Amino acid sequence: MQRRTLLKLGAASAAVLLVAGGTAALLQPGLAGGALSASGREVFSAIGRAVLDKTLPADEGARQIALNGLLSRIDVLVQSLPPHAQAELSQLLALLASAAGRRALAGLNQPWQEASVADIQQSLQDMRVSRLALRQQAYAALHDITAGAYFSDPASWALLGYPGPMKI
Repeated sequence: MQRRTLLKLGAASAAVLLVAGGTAALLQPGLAGGALSASGREVFSAIGRAVLDKTLPADEGARQIALNGLLSRIDVLVQSLPPHAQAELSQLLALLASAAGRRALAGLNQPWQEASVADIQQSLQDMRVSRLALRQQAYAALHDITAGAYFSDPASWALLGYPGPMKI
């Protein structure tokens, strides 16, 4: 394949992805009313299972409670973001919630809730080391929001060996 053909293919693919992502964001936004939509919650729940795998409780009931707390703290975090950052996050989540976007951006074939933790972790790792800056930025946003929201809860500090703020 010639270099010019490859560049044209890349540009066309980016345009299709942009149009598909914009359409998905209009049909099913990742954020609704300054909080995670149902599809946004599904994406972050799966990302949370993968990123926090060894730190989440082993008991399934306790694990689900921890994930629900994570999603609540992400809602609080989202509300503190400026409007342009909320719009970008909403677009990212809408794209990842769509089958085409999930495959193209995350490289994950299964729906988020059906994918194994190992598959999601591999998908995130592929995003992290991708040559495409867009995939790296998406990874960084998903990882940092998930870890930041989870470890902002004082109940999680013991996992880090952090005793909490010093008493003055």
